[in-house]
Amino acid sequence: MIALKDKIKSGLSSEDALKSLSDDGFNELSAEKSRTNLIILSEILKEPMFLLLLIAAMLYLILGDLQEGLMLLDFVVVTLSFTFYQEGKTEKAIEALRDLTSPRALVIRDSKQIRIPSREIVIQDIILLNEGDRIPADGKVMSSTDFMVNESILTGESLPVDKNISDKELPLVYAGTLVVAGHAIVQITATGAKSEIGRIDDSLNIIKAEKSTLSKQTSVLVRQITILSIVISFLLVLIYGFIYQNWLQAVLAGIALAMAMLPQEYVVVMTLFPALGAWRLSKQNVLTRRLPSIETLGAVSVLCVDKTGTLTENKMSVTAMYNQNLESLKLDNSHVLELPESFHSLIELSILASAENPFDPMEKAFHELGNKFLVNTEHLHHDWKLVQEYGLTQELRAMAHVWKSTKGHSYAVAAKGSPEAIIELCHLEKFDKNLIEEKVNLIASSGLRVLGVAEAIYKGEHFPDSEHDFEFNFIGLLGIADPLRSEIVSSVEDCDAAGIKIIMITGDYALTAKKIAEEAGLTVDMVLTGDLISEMSDEELQQKMKTINVCARISPQQKLRIVESLKANGQITAMTGDGVNDAPALKAAHVGIAMGDRGTDVAREAASLILLDDNFSSIVKAIKLGRRIFDNIQKSMTYILAIHIPIAGMALLPILFKLPAMIFPMHIAFLELVIDPACSLAFENEPEEENIMNRPPRDTNALLMSGRVLTTALLQGFGALIIAFVVYYLGIEKMPEPDARASAFVVMVISNLSLIFSNRSRHMKLLTSFKLKNNTLWTVAVVTCIFLIAVLYIPFLQEVFRFSSLTFFQFSLSILIGLLSIIWFELVKFFTA
Repeated sequence: MIALKDKIKSGLSSEDALKSLSDDGFNELSAEKSRTNLIILSEILKEPMFLLLLIAAMLYLILGDLQEGLMLLDFVVVTLSFTFYQEGKTEKAIEALRDLTSPRALVIRDSKQIRIPSREIVIQDIILLNEGDRIPADGKVMSSTDFMVNESILTGESLPVDKNISDKELPLVYAGTLVVAGHAIVQITATGAKSEIGRIDDSLNIIKAEKSTLSKQTSVLVRQITILSIVISFLLVLIYGFIYQNWLQAVLAGIALAMAMLPQEYVVVMTLFPALGAWRLSKQNVLTRRLPSIETLGAVSVLCVDKTGTLTENKMSVTAMYNQNLESLKLDNSHVLELPESFHSLIELSILASAENPFDPMEKAFHELGNKFLVNTEHLHHDWKLVQEYGLTQELRAMAHVWKSTKGHSYAVAAKGSPEAIIELCHLEKFDKNLIEEKVNLIASSGLRVLGVAEAIYKGEHFPDSEHDFEFNFIGLLGIADPLRSEIVSSVEDCDAAGIKIIMITGDYALTAKKIAEEAGLTVDMVLTGDLISEMSDEELQQKMKTINVCARISPQQKLRIVESLKANGQITAMTGDGVNDAPALKAAHVGIAMGDRGTDVAREAASLILLDDNFSSIVKAIKLGRRIFDNIQKSMTYILAIHIPIAGMALLPILFKLPAMIFPMHIAFLELVIDPACSLAFENEPEEENIMNRPPRDTNALLMSGRVLTTALLQGFGALIIAFVVYYLGIEKMPEPDARASAFVVMVISNLSLIFSNRSRHMKLLTSFKLKNNTLWTVAVVTCIFLIAVLYIPFLQEVFRFSSLTFFQFSLSILIGLLSIIWFELVKFFTA
């Protein structure tokens, strides 16, 4: 038995675990198949743009135009390579998120309790399981208390199974099953494919592809534009064919127009931005379990947060004490070297009411206090045996431990919990009750968490079903400090400026909650308690939540009512949670945020996001990033729509005006090499706007391409089209066709770049936006200019593009006209803002 205790206490060594991991492999099932390079390639080749490029290349080769045919094939390869790179980057981002969001397990390694990814669990590992945990591997129970497991994932039976140790054998637990009550220490016996669930290969996927509201809107837009482009391109083929009686050239003109109108970039943006956005969020200690939540994140208008560990550091210390006679002792900012005897039993009982090897910061604080003041006293009981536990319930916010000493036949019962629960257990007279409540209010008003402690002596043989059946005596009160995180005040100010209401929700005493909220910078007119909520109708609660910033003594079930009330008020709600009973509220919230450090697996599975550091400021940073992602999507969409107008127009208008065709498939392929990286990588890399956290949350019901955005895009696009067409129209009258085409093409390319720079910011002045760092954008601009010079002045490329060398004056004038288009773009932005 001693050897077993030692084994549990020390766990595996890091060296043994590493060797076992090398021998047996990771604890994982055959995960969802990632998109291989071959799959990505096949998907790309099915895209209409590539099919049109290939058809155009084949037609040129049939016509005997070898140079243009081969050049188009080169463009196919280059565009294919770039698209392949983008898709690969997206897939890598999603794959990284799968790894990051894999479940965590609490193990004992090198005599320390640490959390590791479940995939790193090995055979012989000692793991600690608590209510709400998903069991990571098969194992045998070495120690347990009221331990119940839901095995429905294996058996289909929803009733919990008792897994407490019997006299006959050690119970077995299985990977994928869920702890629904109690806690246990388990030694792992099988991992990965060798586990019970591994044999049936029933794997669960972390990140699933879901269609967000924006994706659905985009799909409709893409479908409508695609149908329109097909119809118009078909009509152009007929018009061209009948006018010029050259049907092959008519088909090429139709292909060019279809290529110019097809909005395939929209799909790229809606795939790439959320995936890379989730990757960026992971750098802010926020993991994304559901990609659509990124879309909602930037629209959050109410943020419901826990106090302990989210607003506070979750580093607890006892700073105030009241003994049985209500004599006080302060430990904060003092140098107490010796504790008065009258306080010894208070610490003794608080330790006995805690776990033997605590993980909870509050229980650790009690043990630290005992190690400091009780080491050479009779108040520490390492040789006592824990024989019974009574857990915390919603009806009674107190827990009790029954201990058997090495001497005597009686049992010592230690209880700790909320002051009102301890008062209830002790059945105190009204006078004593009022005195204790006075001291509780005094402690709580200074922002301390208050805990009551009680003791009972039991001489029976069979333990009662409830703590109420013990005869408890009041032992004292403990005031526990949990400092506010240093960055909280500034984060709260950021939320105020961003129009985001913060509601602090806690199970703590109302006065404690009020003090901490005020220190954090929240305005507290009233603290809404769980007792008041239980008396309210849904309609009353809905009205009350319009003015409330602090909720105290709240049960997890009441969290769900709070979420539903806020949603009924039209608020986009984010909710944090960590417990099993928090799962309904996390699921109901628009954005559920589970605690990654102290949260249960059930909470993490119900949430959209996982907060790795449990820090409120990380949530605020995530909201800021969510707003940036949406902004950049909208900028990219505006640019895509705007730039397709002059490209499509220059493929159509010359023919309608009976002018020589201005652009052909290779010109559009060239422009696509600018558009694709600009609308995806360049805009995705754009930093946030200066005022991003100084404006109210966006309306989630508003269309991505709203009236203002659509008007801006159309006016910018038609402006660019008019400028390019006028240059071509006048050029045809005064210079050879290749010169006119080259001049108009330079104007189009430079206008394209001007449009990118103009759309970098909707609010910032153009010159100011140039100071914003975006290396990808500048790379796109420089490479585009190099390519443009190449096609204008390298003879082989001149011939393929049907250009002639422009004089210095012609080239400079075309660039100037293209640059001047930015004046129009900025005027449009100003008048549509």
